[in-house]
Amino acid sequence: MNTDTCNIDEIKGLIPHRYPFLLIDKVIDIVKNQSATGIKNVTVNEPYFTGHFPSSPVVPGVLQIESMAQTAAVLVAKSLNISDTTALVLLTTIDKAKFRKPVVPGDVMLLSISVQKMRNKLWKFKGEVIVDSQRVSECEFSAMMGV
Repeated sequence: MNTDTCNIDEIKGLIPHRYPFLLIDKVIDIVKNQSATGIKNVTVNEPYFTGHFPSSPVVPGVLQIESMAQTAAVLVAKSLNISDTTALVLLTTIDKAKFRKPVVPGDVMLLSISVQKMRNKLWKFKGEVIVDSQRVSECEFSAMMGV
């Protein structure tokens, strides 16, 4: 099975997100139309930690989902051979979201994404965030190719 990898510069060539909202550092094990794994190194310098929560920093659940969605967007771009940062992949649904354990500075989030269904411009995914071999959050989500 052929797999591919994207470093941060390649990611910036595939999706429009930029600091402070680019929430993935690398994507590995890309299998077009099937799966990919994003990597996010969580540091104490993340801008949201100043308010969430200053004395006990925790990665917000919605940003864990956004990290999964950005990994999925890279997978879609690689699957469709799109290298146009104006081509948007927009979330349409989020289902069955569960958060089991806090993600904190120093953690490395592995964002495991698998394609559940593709039809026209609509893609359905299952995503998991794994830290130290433990699933800390998960959800199912859909995204559509935008304009």
